Order: sequence, then C-alpha cells, then structure tokens
Amino acid sequence: MNSGQLLKIVEQYSRKSETGYGDITITRVPDQKTVFVEQFDGIGRAVMMDKYKVDGATYWAGYSSRSETVYIRLAAQTGR
Repeated sequence: MNSGQLLKIVEQYSRKSETGYGDITITRVPDQKTVFVEQFDGIGRAVMMDKYKVDGATYWAGYSSRSETVYIRLAAQTGR
C-alpha cells in the first residue's frame, strides 16, 4: 500500500470514524506510538507508522499486509 492510499484511509477514518475500508480493517492504537507490534498467529511483527495531517489534526498510521489492517492513532489536534 502506498502513502497516497493510506492517506485516503486516514482521511475517511478522521471524518467518519469508520473501522473498515473495503477488505481492510482499521484499528485505533494507543496514543504515543509510532511503531505498533502486531500479534498475528502467535508471532509479533512491527508495523512502522508515518505521520499524516488531515483537517488540522495529525495522525500516525501504518499498514500490515499480513493482517490487512491499518493501525492508526491521533497525535494532536489543533484549531478545534
């Protein structure tokens, strides 16, 4: 998944709080994370997260192709 596709998912999540995007699951993770360790079939896998800005808010998001999940967290809100 490229950063443009991930940005579209983050935009949809931020505006509609939807937990899915087609076959992809969206999961909110605790704040303060830029790396999330996903447990899948008993194995831990690090999912690196990148910064995205949407409507004045900063989000961090990363995609796992293994579980087809986008992990997302809200970093900060400004102007709201």
